[in-house]
Amino acid sequence: MIIRCWGARGSIPVSGGEYLRYGGDTPCMEIRNGNDAVVIIDAGTGIRKLGNRLIAESRHDYALLFTHAHWDHIMGFPFFKPIYLSKTRIAMFGCPFAQSSVREIISGIMNPPNFPVHFDEITADIRYQESCEGTFAIGGMTIATIPLSHPNQGIGYRFEEAGKSFVFLTDNELGYRHPGGMDYEDYREFARGADLLIHDAEFLPEEYDETRAWGHSVYTDALRLALDAGVGSLGLFHHSQDRTDRDVDEMVADCRRTINGRPLSCFAVHQEMEIVL
Repeated sequence: MIIRCWGARGSIPVSGGEYLRYGGDTPCMEIRNGNDAVVIIDAGTGIRKLGNRLIAESRHDYALLFTHAHWDHIMGFPFFKPIYLSKTRIAMFGCPFAQSSVREIISGIMNPPNFPVHFDEITADIRYQESCEGTFAIGGMTIATIPLSHPNQGIGYRFEEAGKSFVFLTDNELGYRHPGGMDYEDYREFARGADLLIHDAEFLPEEYDETRAWGHSVYTDALRLALDAGVGSLGLFHHSQDRTDRDVDEMVADCRRTINGRPLSCFAVHQEMEIVL
């Protein structure tokens, strides 16, 4: 299983010299499994560069999974060039939440006056499938789901193949249970024993009094979850738009001090990062 990050920033894309190491694009992840299937998670601004790579590789079949419908996770979709090619085939998975369908979620960002090209002008073959609960498979890889604790709800995923497991829980607030969300213990068991956990780590402890119930976790809570669940590696994700490279480095250093020799590695996910399980 090869996992690539094309965007790790939360809320809004950023640019500038202070964001070079971890990048400024919003969430988009890619998985290539043992059968070389391409699975994309979310369509933040990072999906633009992924689309360019897929075209360069002449790859035209993939699955696209959504965690939720907030703007930073879907805003890159109109700039994903493969959707304008008739030979592209996309199996699109997600849960409609407040909308009537997954199609409505993704098409709404291209409705006037939001974007000059209408969704109906897309020539790719897109097939819509709901993945609100339970387990399903893509290309021989098993995918389990769990509701996220986030405003307007969302879905977390656990990917398993050939004895390896990757859990992706972005936009998940461990310190506050939103309607439709789960308890801390549920996320602990969902992540139990995973080789890799990538989890929302947007806030610092001193910020949480003002940001409680905004739908994102304090990085120390993400670390506690990783330790309690016995995962192999923790990737801090969904970096605040105001968090500089140096700030993120300090979060990682603090996590490593807390780990203090226990069997857990910790890092911050950065744009164009590649992880092999």
